[in-house]
Amino acid sequence: MAQQLKGLTPRAENYSQWYNDLIVKADLAEQSAVRGCMVIKPYGYALWEKMQHQLDKMFKATGAQNAYFPLLIPKSFFSREAEHVEGFAKECAVVTHYRLRTNADKSALEVDPTAKLEEELIVRPTSETIIWNTYRNWIHSWRDLPLMCNQWCNVMRWEMRTRPFLRTSEFLWQEGHTAHATREEAEAEAQRMLRVYASFAEQWMAMPVIQGVKSETERFAGALDTYTIEAMMQDGKALQSGTSHFLGQNFAKAFDVTFLNKENKPEYVWATSWGVSTRLIGALIMTHSDDNGLVLPPRLAPIQVVIVPIAKGAEQMKEIDQYVAPVIEGLQQRGISVKYDNADNKRPGFKFADYELKGIPVRLAVGGFDMEKNTMELMRRDTLEKETLPKEGIEAHIAQLLDDIQENIYRKALAARDARIYECDNYDEFRERIKDGGFFLCPWDGTAETEAKIKEDTQATIRCVPFDSNQAPGTDMVSGKPSVCRAIIARAY
Repeated sequence: MAQQLKGLTPRAENYSQWYNDLIVKADLAEQSAVRGCMVIKPYGYALWEKMQHQLDKMFKATGAQNAYFPLLIPKSFFSREAEHVEGFAKECAVVTHYRLRTNADKSALEVDPTAKLEEELIVRPTSETIIWNTYRNWIHSWRDLPLMCNQWCNVMRWEMRTRPFLRTSEFLWQEGHTAHATREEAEAEAQRMLRVYASFAEQWMAMPVIQGVKSETERFAGALDTYTIEAMMQDGKALQSGTSHFLGQNFAKAFDVTFLNKENKPEYVWATSWGVSTRLIGALIMTHSDDNGLVLPPRLAPIQVVIVPIAKGAEQMKEIDQYVAPVIEGLQQRGISVKYDNADNKRPGFKFADYELKGIPVRLAVGGFDMEKNTMELMRRDTLEKETLPKEGIEAHIAQLLDDIQENIYRKALAARDARIYECDNYDEFRERIKDGGFFLCPWDGTAETEAKIKEDTQATIRCVPFDSNQAPGTDMVSGKPSVCRAIIARAY
């Protein structure tokens, strides 16, 4: 019955449809009236808030401070950094007018042609240009550095093919922008922020990632280097889950941002930018969830424990209310978020199915028999295992269990990923096996031509050159030339 209530397409039948079903059925998001955009529902937004809260603490621990910069950016700013404008030109939404008026017969609104902007404005696809124009006013000497700002905001990139959380025209994210006195400081900062993202992904999302550097073709427009964390989804596809960019002096030169060094000589500053987005919710779904619904890591679950009473009548419900009250208080005192669902709107079986679907890590059920025995029935979402436990001391047991669940789903995801990482030196073998997904660690000659051929032949891309892999010399499997490194190649979202 639970499966029928949930209405999810099995992953093995259609993984893409399972993902779309789960987002809707679990009340995370829905399509909006605006093409390519989504409405994030309260439960989905609560998940984003938990991510945002922890990431914000981690950013501030590095010295970054939150600020806010305008949504609209003068179009002329984008022309100052040629590679940057080329990278985003096709995705830009442009504001050309500032007023509407009624048409001749008063039946509809139309753009007022007399209210054309003197300079068109871009709805931000990213904020490097507006921020570096601002930094010019903030930075004067070496004493002003490093300057480290982060903003939480929305951005707009006019995507042709969209999928909730993974790729939408408007999405929520954070973008950090830092300025430094030396190249070494900026490069170190870009790599430090990548490690922050990797730590968050693994310790909070329970999602293993590979850290590495992007190829020149795949790097951020306007960057000298792009560092990335790449995660593997259950279908074997890669998902770029966070990036940090070493921008060199490109934007400083474009916007004339200089400082007087300790020798009182002018220099251009060195820059980084870094960001993660609501794409992380998609990553979380596809890393852990199953045919029963979401599986959420306890550290990010909006509700960590739900208690469902099984009462025969109003009097027994009152008895259960009193029975569970000290447990609720004990859990809350331990910092555990708990929901007691004694609403008389659904039968317990429907509630069980709904909370499984929503991925709540621990479910407690209490009925008359439990009160007689002074017990509670507990089910853990990651394994669906049930056990009956004494009520006394159950708060301490749950606190430990939440840690165990967090660790268990990480180990499960790590084992699944590692089982699908392959070393491959033969192109014919690669072209056949890539159809089934996985990360392929292959020798690469470092050329864009080889990279383009792989993409044309297989739809796979070079995800990154990993920091910690064996980089022994070899022969490129496509060109036959000596390799310069081994790269992770995969099909990706």
